[in-house]
Amino acid sequence: MTEAVLTEEDGAVLTITINRPEARNAVNSAVAKGIAAALDELDSRKDLSIGILTGAGGTFCAGMDLKGFLTGDNPIIEGRGFAGIVERPSAKPLIAAIEGYALAGGCEVALSCDMVVASREALFGLPEPKRGLVAAGGGLLRLPQRIPFHIAMEIALTGDKFPAERMAELGFVNRLAEPGGALAAAKELALKVAENAPLALAATKKIIVESPDWTTEEAWKKQGEITLPVFTSKDAQEGPAAFAEKRKPVWKGE
Repeated sequence: MTEAVLTEEDGAVLTITINRPEARNAVNSAVAKGIAAALDELDSRKDLSIGILTGAGGTFCAGMDLKGFLTGDNPIIEGRGFAGIVERPSAKPLIAAIEGYALAGGCEVALSCDMVVASREALFGLPEPKRGLVAAGGGLLRLPQRIPFHIAMEIALTGDKFPAERMAELGFVNRLAEPGGALAAAKELALKVAENAPLALAATKKIIVESPDWTTEEAWKKQGEITLPVFTSKDAQEGPAAFAEKRKPVWKGE
C-alpha cells in the first residue's frame, strides 16, 4: 500500500505531503496518524527548524474522507485532534503550501499552519453546512482571527469557495504562486526562516500564538519564562559571535 503521508528533509526544513491524490487528499485515519507522526518528528529533532505541509497530485486537501466517516474511520488523533494537527499544531513554525482545493477540513488544516503559500488557482472554503455538518476542526475558531469578522461569517455561512487571490487580499495567504509553484515558493520562504536560530523561532511562535490569552499582568512574566531558555542557550552565544566574526552562524538548537 502507498504511504498516506510522505516526508522529505531539505536542511532544516521538513516537507510533509498528504499522499492520497486519488481521493483529493481527503483525511482518513491513516493521514491523521501520518501527519501527527511527522509533526512529532519535527518537534523532537534539533536539526529541524520548520515544516511545510502540502498535498500530492495538484491539490492540498478536500477535507475529511466522508466515505470513511460513514464506515467508522476516525481521522482524529488523541491530543492533536482532526488530521493530527488542528488541536495541537507543531511547536515549530509550519507553512501550508496549497494547490487546488483547501476545503472543509483541508481549510482547517491550513488554518492550523502559521503561514500560507497558495497557487493563484487554489480555492478555500468551509462547505460543511452544505453537508449538514459544522466546521468543528478549528475553522470557526481560527478564521475570525485571521480575516475580518463579517467576511469570516460569509465564508462559514455560505459554504462557498473563495479564490486564493481574494484570500491573499484578506491576509489569509502570505504569498501567491503561479499554478504548480506553491511548494517551491513555500520552500523559498521556509529556507529563509530556517536561516534563523531554531530555539528562537519556536519561542517566537509560542509567544505570538499564546499571548492573546494572557492578561496584561501576566504577559511579561509568561514571555520571560519562554525567552529565558533562549537567552541562556548556546545558540544565543553563537549568534553574536558569528556576527562579530562576519560569518554565518552554526545553530545547534541548544
